Amino acid sequence: MPDPLLSSPQALAQLLQLAGGQARPLPHAFRDLSPAFGTRLPTAGLPAPHWVAGSDAMARELGLGEHWRALQDAPGLLDVLAGNQPEVASSIGPLSWSSVYSGHQFGVWAGQLGDGRAHSLGCVQDRHGQWQELQLKGAGRTPYSRMGDGRAVLRSSIREFLASEAMAALGVPTTRALALVGSDLPVAREEMETAAIVTRVAPSFIRFGHVEHFAARRDTHHLRLLTEFVVDEFMPACRDQAHAHDGKLAAALLAEVTQRTARLFAQFQALGFCHGVLNTDNMSILGLAMDYGPFQFMDGFDPGHICNHSDHAGRYSYNNQPSVAYWNLFCLAQALMPLIEDEQLVLRAVEPFQQAFSQALAGQMAAKLGVQPGNPDEPGDGDLAQGLLPILAAARADWPLFWRRLSHAVARGFDAAADGAPPTQQDPADLFTQPEHRRAFEGWLQDYRARLARQDAAAAGMTMLATNPEYVLRNHLCEHAITQAKAGDFSDVQRLLALVQAPFSPVPGAEDASDAAPAWAANICISCSS
Repeated sequence: MPDPLLSSPQALAQLLQLAGGQARPLPHAFRDLSPAFGTRLPTAGLPAPHWVAGSDAMARELGLGEHWRALQDAPGLLDVLAGNQPEVASSIGPLSWSSVYSGHQFGVWAGQLGDGRAHSLGCVQDRHGQWQELQLKGAGRTPYSRMGDGRAVLRSSIREFLASEAMAALGVPTTRALALVGSDLPVAREEMETAAIVTRVAPSFIRFGHVEHFAARRDTHHLRLLTEFVVDEFMPACRDQAHAHDGKLAAALLAEVTQRTARLFAQFQALGFCHGVLNTDNMSILGLAMDYGPFQFMDGFDPGHICNHSDHAGRYSYNNQPSVAYWNLFCLAQALMPLIEDEQLVLRAVEPFQQAFSQALAGQMAAKLGVQPGNPDEPGDGDLAQGLLPILAAARADWPLFWRRLSHAVARGFDAAADGAPPTQQDPADLFTQPEHRRAFEGWLQDYRARLARQDAAAAGMTMLATNPEYVLRNHLCEHAITQAKAGDFSDVQRLLALVQAPFSPVPGAEDASDAAPAWAANICISCSS
């Protein structure tokens, strides 16, 4: 067998260097930009670590390909991803690094925060030649842990690992997850649990809170350094666009972040996804979904749904998510004011959020309905989508199941029998159990079918089946996988990973993962510790 260090992609070679104990830190442009951005420090590894799961899809993106499975068996890699990697010479410092940031939490300024349980190993190049940062979440205390222990537990780590990969498969810009390792190390939460570490992957984990941190300290030098770094590394087009913002690079950056955030939150709403903790320190400057804690894909549609049991006032309810994103953008704008120095430029950069979000959501809903977005010959399509939502809300109709059933109904032709079909292929009208709700839906359906008659309905059905997933990461599915994993059986984690990574492809025998949530799922409690 050829030496993998000579024959493998760069990312594989770099990981093997770490696994082999070679004292060579991975490159990390943000870490090396200034000591003010964080702290080099060693990780606190996991004793006797074991594999829980690995993402073949993320491994392929990193260029590991067919080497990934063999790499998991290679001596040393498990220790690297469990935070047990060797430290380099003192003249260089530890391999890992944690960054400092600040932020608003639940609408209140929280001051300095930071990577309280995340350690970055550095960056590797993926198969496209793009740099991707590898970060271990749960590898021990950092200077930013405050009162925390720096650990993550198996329960929350499974949720984050699966959510990262599920969202990516649904086409949502997101941080990713490469691996999940566990240990019998006890960790105290509401009860005693065991420790785990997720290897997170993203082009960068820079947040709104990084900008807020230096603005709060009136550190214009590092604020400018940070802004220019983000533009040059991830949004170089902003330099060309700066002339449209009176030459203000920070205003061009703010405008770009506004557009990315608007598109991201339109996807959240269309998927029925609730993040749960949309603090400014959980908002990616790149417009990525990140920090999956008390998230939930809604079961029954409830516009006021609160998925986070710690969110007593409902600040981050499903319907509030777009307005919270807008509020967070104004926090970012305020932080960039020392560089922009013009309130009108700030408003011109942020105020387009409302229109951009509405347009993006209209496009998302059009795809869910199988109609052409923005069709000038069909000006009533927006009303068609908006008219459906209160009907679904009144019936608390199961959001993912309704859309998948409607997709199948359109694809097969409404009058074709669905008797004996799997749950997602049955009649969508059966989700409306009260007579008044069913009458309202059938009235809407009549208008919808008339609309589809003016286009290729079969093509509409294909669009819908590629838009409305068969599988989403429902809470009760996570809960079942977590319960098994706590007993030492990780097979359901792997099964669920396979399903959510191919969310539009039905798998025979997996009907339980696409059916409506059981009644007991309503009692699942997820909070900021989840």
